Amino acid sequence: MQGHRAVLIKDREEARRFMEEIGVDQAGYAYMEPKAVFRCIKLKDIPCRAANIIKQEMLSKGGEAAVKRDALSSVGHTDVLLMGTLKHYRLLIKKLKVQPFGLKQLAGEIEAILEGVDKKSFTIELHGGKTLELGNRTLIMGILNVTPDSFSDGGRYSDPARAVERALEMKEEGADIIDIGGASSRPNATIASEEEEMERVLPVLKELVKEDLIISVDTFRGRVAKACLDLGAHIINDIGRFQMDPTLLPVLAEYNAPAIIMHNRMQMKSGEPYEDLISDIIVELKESIKQAEDMGLKKEKLIIDPGIGFGKTVEQNRLIVKRLWEFKSLGRPILLGASRKSFIGHTLNLEVGERLEGSLAVAAIGIMNGADILRVHDVKETKRVAMMTDAVVRENG
Repeated sequence: MQGHRAVLIKDREEARRFMEEIGVDQAGYAYMEPKAVFRCIKLKDIPCRAANIIKQEMLSKGGEAAVKRDALSSVGHTDVLLMGTLKHYRLLIKKLKVQPFGLKQLAGEIEAILEGVDKKSFTIELHGGKTLELGNRTLIMGILNVTPDSFSDGGRYSDPARAVERALEMKEEGADIIDIGGASSRPNATIASEEEEMERVLPVLKELVKEDLIISVDTFRGRVAKACLDLGAHIINDIGRFQMDPTLLPVLAEYNAPAIIMHNRMQMKSGEPYEDLISDIIVELKESIKQAEDMGLKKEKLIIDPGIGFGKTVEQNRLIVKRLWEFKSLGRPILLGASRKSFIGHTLNLEVGERLEGSLAVAAIGIMNGADILRVHDVKETKRVAMMTDAVVRENG
């Protein structure tokens, strides 16, 4: 009896490993690797005349393209699902670059998506001279809420001395980054004033910058960010993706400081329904990336967060976790912040203090689907899950 089986090949490295096991001549790697990796790309709202060219070209290269039923005779628009190997895409891109109807630009976007999903490592230069290496293992960001009203640990660390003690404890438990927040963004919260936020955050930050820590500050305000960067913070974690305070982005550009941009419709498009959840989030994150680049803050300084919670339904949050890998299309590191959140509570019918196992399950799924950073309350437990999951996911290519 032979051990015939199906195999799952996620990228060119895995394709090469299978060929090495077989004993393929090395000269054949470059030729065969692109044929072994299959990708599906969804294009949104393409003019039908352009979509028909894409379909014809993809079919002629040996791939496939799905369009709406009446696309051939329609003058409207259609989504397109491209299906093919890396070789098919290489040939398609080459041909689209000489086509009209905006297809040259679209070819560049397809190329960028393919590069993004294959990118495995990132080096981000932090404010203050440190660097953040992403991709070799999952990084753990420990949550340090110095607020009286955060949804999970509100009031526990509002005393600066206790907050510093907790930060050092999280470092010992395995945190790579400490994220200090002084203005609660929990549902129905009244957001603290700038003065309150700084009174809470700055005394803690002043002490923590003396330690060997990478420090992120969870703020959407330009004035708060400036004060924190002046004290030595390394990263700004913005829940509003530059939309909640127009003064934030100019500060980040001035300091050349990295930022985490989180998707959030609660402030900008509150109540507006999603037409296509993942695509809509990607579009809005792209808008923020372009906004940063236009201001002079390079894309390489940005980390994306799809924004678990923040006006999304329980089902939508679960879908984001399931399809997290698709956000790699943006070519930036992904932060997943799901720890103890209400979608876990609603799924398991558990209160905040009982959501550890659900949070750990989401953490493991997140890592398997491409998360580079996990923002968590339970550092020690999540660190262990991340180490085990990394050992499975990252070993052997």
